[in-house]
Amino acid sequence: MVPYNPMGNAEMGREITVYMHPDEQDVRKVITRPARQREELESAVRQIMEAVRKRGDRALVEFAASYDRAEIREVLVSPDEIQSASQQVRPDLRMAIRKAAANIRTFHTAQIPREEQVQTAPGVHCWRRIRAIERVGLYVPGGTAPLFSTVLMLAIPAAVAGCREIVLATPPGRDGSIHPAILYAASISGVTTVIRAGGAQAVAAMAWGTESVRKVDKIFGPGNQYVTKAKELAAAAGTAIDMPAGPSEVMIIADTSADPEIVAADMLSQAEHGPDSQVVTIVEELRQIDPILRALSQQLAALPRRDFAEQSLGASSILCIPTAERVLDIVNRYAPEHLIIMRRDAEEFAEEVQHAGSVFIGPWTPESAGDYASGTNHTLPTNGWARSYSGVSLDSFIRKITFQKISAEGLAELGPVVEILAGAESLEGHRRAVSLRLAKLQARKEL
Repeated sequence: MVPYNPMGNAEMGREITVYMHPDEQDVRKVITRPARQREELESAVRQIMEAVRKRGDRALVEFAASYDRAEIREVLVSPDEIQSASQQVRPDLRMAIRKAAANIRTFHTAQIPREEQVQTAPGVHCWRRIRAIERVGLYVPGGTAPLFSTVLMLAIPAAVAGCREIVLATPPGRDGSIHPAILYAASISGVTTVIRAGGAQAVAAMAWGTESVRKVDKIFGPGNQYVTKAKELAAAAGTAIDMPAGPSEVMIIADTSADPEIVAADMLSQAEHGPDSQVVTIVEELRQIDPILRALSQQLAALPRRDFAEQSLGASSILCIPTAERVLDIVNRYAPEHLIIMRRDAEEFAEEVQHAGSVFIGPWTPESAGDYASGTNHTLPTNGWARSYSGVSLDSFIRKITFQKISAEGLAELGPVVEILAGAESLEGHRRAVSLRLAKLQARKEL
């Protein structure tokens, strides 16, 4: 294990760690996510959410002043404000947002499932019908950058699914306004309501409702640890959420064919998200490490969000592991949110990946493409949840109701089977519900 400071400044104390010959203990250390102070966090979030539940809009206004340093008069953004703000977005950005929206819409429209009726036995017909979740709440972080791409990623599949109400919550600026690009993205994506609220208070408003905000059925979207905890508490109280989540992360797999400058660029594209983002890079040979570190130094020096990236790299690692089988084992144990594969056998390697949020195959497939415009969704499971959760998709916004219809002939055939099974479980009421019908069918035949 060798700590490395990408800027060559020993006083910074933010060093990416290089594992030249990692043993099992090193690997476990790398793939274990940082622990958080859960008890203090939960107490603080509960207080915020309880204030919104009791005092509604007034609490949202007070929290905007204390946390966002914003003075707001109306919790909801008016249609006129949305239209005016949209006109402030420069033409090239409007064009890029529209192109990204089209690709996202195409990908998610293709996910609409077909409704098929199945005859499981003669006279027994079963099928499922698709129903959109009526009211969904979308959380879009503000903070250090306006994430208008997240508006597209959440609102477009909700609209394609047919959700009747699409509520968007995002933190206001100090003047109480919402970033024009966020409002423009909302205007072309099917959003019906925009709330000036961030953090746990926004989640509370959507989970329980206020004078201005209607309670939603399900809450989506990324956020910091306060938002994540608020979503967990909302779920415990009965409002569904998309998935549990933690800080954003990427794992990069690079053999000797990988360009070190591209590897470094992908590392920094993740690291600049924020100080709690995590980057894990696995290389094939030791000779790859120095070129990657030099490229990191050069690119980091010119990065506008350098401070965030430096802090993130301090919690990040580079490992040298020559065998593909061991690398694959580590990938599936880590279950990364994003997995970038830059190997000669990238497609074959990707076929063996069992646990990941989204996979980027080959040197010309940056994570940035999926984050913005390729069409796949960038709202993904983090913190190892890719082992049991999928990223957001059209399925996230729909429910499937089962239907069945049994003819008299079908019940005559199936009924005795049900009688035996119900009797074996000592559920006499279940058995009689069938036996009564069978007796009436027999009586009809005898008439």
